[in-house]
Amino acid sequence: MGTIPELSRAEYNILKVLWAKGRQSVREVHDLVQEKQGWAYSTTKTMMDRMAKKGLLERETFHGVFVYRALVSRPAGLVRFIQFFAERVLETDPATVVTLFAKNETLSEAEIAELNRLLEEGEADEEEGA
Repeated sequence: MGTIPELSRAEYNILKVLWAKGRQSVREVHDLVQEKQGWAYSTTKTMMDRMAKKGLLERETFHGVFVYRALVSRPAGLVRFIQFFAERVLETDPATVVTLFAKNETLSEAEIAELNRLLEEGEADEEEGA
């Protein structure tokens, strides 16, 4: 869990597109995040290139166009937000927040299981480091 860098809200929004759509070009992602982010195309490209350098995305060439895919699973990305939100905003256990996802049926059972596994791994890593 410690290998996944912190995610900004903008990075999370880009990942959401890639999780939903799969492999996409910068233009395709930009068209879907532009309204929410208010970015220029060049900003989207810069963000995605930085995310590739951080290990969040993989960039490859497809018919002469760069396309990107998420290297971070949806649950792994969510766990970064859950940890921050639970610990720093709600001051509660991250598992409590995961329970909210289960009740809303936002995630599949497999995704919830992965979230719980990642949270447990993160807690074990923190205990070892303490």
